[in-house]
Amino acid sequence: MKELDHLDQLAASAFDGYLVRKDLVRRYSRQYPVPTYVVEFLLGRYCASVDSQEIDEGLKIVERQLQDRTVRTSEQELFKARAREKGSVKLIDIVKARLDAKTDSFLVELPSLGIRDVRIADAIVHEHERMLTDGFYAEVTLTYDAAIAAEKHGRPFAIDSLRAIQLSKSDVLATLRKGRESFTSYEWKDFLLRSVGLEPATMSDRAQMVVLLRMIPFVERNYNLVELGPRGTGKSHLYQQISPYSHLISGGKATVAKMFVNMSSGQRGLVCLYDAVCFDEVSGISFDQKDGVNILKGYMAAGEFSRGKESIRASGGIVMVGNFDVDVEQQQRIGHLLSPLPPEMRNDTAFMDRIHAYAPGWDFPKLKASDHLTNHFGLVTDYLSECWTKLREGTRISALQGRAHWGGALSGRDIEAVNKTISGLLKLLFPDPNMSIPDDDLEFIIRIALEARRRVKEQQKRCLKTEFRNTHFSYFMGMDGVEQFVSTPELHSDEAIEADPLPPGQVWAISPGGQDAAPSLYRIEVTCGPGNGVKILNAPVPPAFRESVRFGEQNLYSQAKSLVGDRDPRSHEFSVQLRAMDTDHSGHGLGLPLLIALCGSLMERSTKGRLIVIGSLNLGGSVEMIPNPVAVAELGVEKGAAQILMPISARRQLLELPDEMATKVNIVFYADPADAFMKAILE
Repeated sequence: MKELDHLDQLAASAFDGYLVRKDLVRRYSRQYPVPTYVVEFLLGRYCASVDSQEIDEGLKIVERQLQDRTVRTSEQELFKARAREKGSVKLIDIVKARLDAKTDSFLVELPSLGIRDVRIADAIVHEHERMLTDGFYAEVTLTYDAAIAAEKHGRPFAIDSLRAIQLSKSDVLATLRKGRESFTSYEWKDFLLRSVGLEPATMSDRAQMVVLLRMIPFVERNYNLVELGPRGTGKSHLYQQISPYSHLISGGKATVAKMFVNMSSGQRGLVCLYDAVCFDEVSGISFDQKDGVNILKGYMAAGEFSRGKESIRASGGIVMVGNFDVDVEQQQRIGHLLSPLPPEMRNDTAFMDRIHAYAPGWDFPKLKASDHLTNHFGLVTDYLSECWTKLREGTRISALQGRAHWGGALSGRDIEAVNKTISGLLKLLFPDPNMSIPDDDLEFIIRIALEARRRVKEQQKRCLKTEFRNTHFSYFMGMDGVEQFVSTPELHSDEAIEADPLPPGQVWAISPGGQDAAPSLYRIEVTCGPGNGVKILNAPVPPAFRESVRFGEQNLYSQAKSLVGDRDPRSHEFSVQLRAMDTDHSGHGLGLPLLIALCGSLMERSTKGRLIVIGSLNLGGSVEMIPNPVAVAELGVEKGAAQILMPISARRQLLELPDEMATKVNIVFYADPADAFMKAILE
C-alpha cells in the first residue's frame, strides 16, 4: 500500500490500536499453517498502527513468533525435543480435549505435533469448553516431565497454560459504537468489507450485498443462511478464516453427537458452542443417524432440540454453502435453485421454510488477489469477531416500528425471516441502537431482506405451486407509502411480462397496428412530480405516439373526477417514456394505456402483473374499435400475458380466438376509461 486514502485516515482516527493492514495479513497467512484470524491476532497485538516505523518493528516480532511457535509438517520432532531439553516450549496450535475414562482425567490432542495424550488441568478445560468439540487455536505453553516419561505408560507432556486466540475485553462494543459515529453509512459498509479482507471499490453493489448477508449469522442468533454459486467465490472463507466463533464442517459430513449433544458424555455439540456452524459442500450433507436431518430441521425452526429427556436450547446459526455446476438460468430450467441440496432436503418445502435467506452466490466474482482483496487498513478480525458475538444479544427489529409495513404476500414465517435479516443488517451497519437510521438506508436493508427470503419462497413455489402461489413480496414505507414490490433479479427482466405488479405509472400495452404495421408490444413508463403539462422523453418523438399522448392527456383533464377523484392533474408534470419491444416504433393507438399510466402515477397505484392493456382513444373520450382484436390477443399470449384488457366492442370478434389461445389467457372487457383504470390497477 503506497498511501493512506480517505477511509484509511478516517479509520486511523476512529479506531487507533484496532487496525491492521490486510496485505500484511495475507503475506503471513500464506507462509504459516494457521488461519487468518491467528495471524491477525498477532498483527493486532504488535502492528495495530498506521505509523510505518511501528509496523516494521511489530512485523519483526510477529514474524519471529510465527516462526518459533507454528509447527510445519517436518518439525514435529524438533518441537518435542526442545520441550524435553528446555522443560517447556511455546507453540500455536489447535487444542482438542477428550475425557479419558480409564484415568478419569482430560487429555489433549495437539494435531501439529501429532500428540494425543497431553495432560491438562480440569480447571483449564472447564474454562475453555470449546476444546471438547473440534477445538480452537491457542497459544500453548507445553511442558515435559522426564520423571513421568520414565514411568510405564507415562504421559510426559502437559499443558501448563494456554491463551485462546481471541480478544477478551468487555468494552469492545463501546469502542465500536463510538468509532462508527465518524463514518457515513457508505463509508462504514466499505470499511466492514475491508475488515474482512475485501476491496469494495472493485466489487459491484450486488457482490457487496452477498458479503453483508454472509456476515449476518455472526451477529444474529439462530440465523439460517444458504449460499449457492460458482466455485472460487470465497463462500466459506468468512466462516473458516475470520472468526474463532464460527466452525466449518468440510465435505458436509456430521454426526448427531458432534452437532448437538453426545448422549454418553453429555457434552454439548457445535450449535451450542459456536455462533455459526457452516456446512461446506452442501450437496454432501449427511449424518451418521437416520433422524439427523429431522433433528437439524427441528433445530433450525425452534433453536432447540431434544435428546433423551431434556430439551436443549442453542443459538448457533446454520449456514449451508455449495457449488452450482451449471449457470443460474440452466439450474432453473432443470430444477430449482435449491436442488443441489441433499435428496432428503431438496424438495422438502418445510425444510426450505426454515431458511431465513438465500444469498445469490452467482453475483459474487471469482476471487482474484490482485483485484478483489484489499491492501488497506481494516479492523483486526479478533476485535471485529468479538464485537459481532456481543451484538448477538437482543434484536433490532423495533427500528421498523411505524416506519415500514409488509404487503399481503408475506406469511408469518416470511415476516420472521425478513425481520431476522433486517435485525442482522442493522446490527452490522448501525451497531449503536441509539443511532438514527435514515429512510434510504432502512429501505436498502428492507429490500435486501425481502429479496433474500423471496428467493427461498420462489423455490418452494417450484416444488408446490398450489400452496406457494403468491410470491409477490412488497412493503410500504410509512403509513401512506406507495406499495413497492421486490423481485429476485434472476427471475426478473425489464423485457419480459412478469407476474410481479408494475410500479405506479408503468403499463404494458399493444398497439393494434394499422395498414402498414402489425400489432406490437410497448412498455409505457410515466413519472409524476410538481409542475404542469406532459413531457415526452423519447427523442425524436414518433408523430403517432405524440398523438396518443395528446389524447391521453386531454382525457385525463376532461375526465379527472371519474378517474382520479379530487387530485388535480393540472398541478402535476408528467414525464412519459415509450419503450418499443418489437420492430414497430410508431406508438400508434396507445391513448388508453397511456391514460392508465398517467392516472397510476398520479394516484400512486401499481398496475397488475402479467397484464396487457389495449385501447385507442379519441379526444371526446370514446374508445375506438380495434380492427384486429384476434391478432392482438394472439400477440399478448405469445408475449406471456395472463390477462388482456380489451374494449367491450371487441367481444364478438374475439369469439374467433383459437381454443388453445383462449385457454391460456383471461380477456377482461371494459366499458369506458374509468372502468379500464379500475380493472388495471391492484386492489
